[in-house]
Amino acid sequence: MTATDVDTRALKFSIDEWFVVTLARTIRDREAVFHGFGSPCAQVAMHVARHTHARDMLLVEGATYAVNPDPAFIPPTGNDLALQRGATYQMRFEEFFDAAVRGDIDRMFLSGGQIDQWGNTNVTAVGAVNAPPKVKLGGGGGGCNLAATIRNLTLWTTRHGSGRTLVEACDFITDMGHRMHGTTREELGFRGNGPEWLVTELGVFDFVGGRARLRQVFPDISVEQVRAATGFPLEVAGDLRTVPLPSAVELAALRAADPLKVRHQEFSKDQLARVFEHRPDKTCAC
Repeated sequence: MTATDVDTRALKFSIDEWFVVTLARTIRDREAVFHGFGSPCAQVAMHVARHTHARDMLLVEGATYAVNPDPAFIPPTGNDLALQRGATYQMRFEEFFDAAVRGDIDRMFLSGGQIDQWGNTNVTAVGAVNAPPKVKLGGGGGGCNLAATIRNLTLWTTRHGSGRTLVEACDFITDMGHRMHGTTREELGFRGNGPEWLVTELGVFDFVGGRARLRQVFPDISVEQVRAATGFPLEVAGDLRTVPLPSAVELAALRAADPLKVRHQEFSKDQLARVFEHRPDKTCAC
């Protein structure tokens, strides 16, 4: 992932902005990218990417299936007609799923109430199998099918710090990651490559051998804090680094796309109090 190289002197920004910019950087230029329903951070990230480093990406809105729309702002709900403004095309539901099966969609954003070390996600129910759920989640819609065939997945959560989201094993697997019950996606004949990145409010994971590995941390977070909040043994990259700072261009694109701050829907008040400043004379953005 790379950031736009611009002057960032005396820039102040909050964790939600840094988080969304980090999500945006997982998108490569010329990729066809999709987000699921009710995904404000991923939605904003896609528009940020399209207006910064990935101007030739193909953006497919998660509820309207509008292709490359140009909304004046991101509305609070993904069903808003504002998200069709300026679209070059509006796909039918069936068209999009056909494109995914053919392997024509390069990236999808996925989150979950639970995410395990293999990148499996649970948006169905929390609780013991074959028992009434403790918590009934919203369900995956067509995510299970899409996660099997879309080329790469970017996972995200803003609830890592709760200690309940990154778990050793999902109570229910809605969308398959790299391995499920000892079986790999390759053995199941899945075309997609599975999760490539996992971005949380604590840091960034990549996947080595199909297993999550901590690659970057935010500067106000220690490895021990990440370990304490992670329900599986934490593997740490030998060249662990700080999450790259957002640039002035990226922050401007984010604030222009999301003036209503719909991204805040995914963050607690405590998290939003995490404010950073970038100055050339400081070694830390804390």
